[in-house]
Amino acid sequence: MTRQVASMKKVRNRHSSDFKTEALALADRVGATTAARELNLQTSQLYQWRAKARQKANTSEREQALAEENARLKRQLAEKAEELEIAKKAAVYFAKSPK
Repeated sequence: MTRQVASMKKVRNRHSSDFKTEALALADRVGATTAARELNLQTSQLYQWRAKARQKANTSEREQALAEENARLKRQLAEKAEELEIAKKAAVYFAKSPK
């Protein structure tokens, strides 16, 4: 008696970012388990999407903080360069003046 082995390969579904966003919003409203059941997804998949979304949001906040710090440091550098130019001009002026 021979058994036929059926091919049990699952096809991976690629979901758009819009679908993921909507799924996460649904999960926030009704809970991850209920949302996963309604959308025919694994609960762990929703949790992974949520973790990645939070990581992306945190990265964006970090990049914004770095951009603000960069702008502050550029302003500070420009002020110091201006102060240095004034000090150089004063040194030249006092070096030329007779004592």
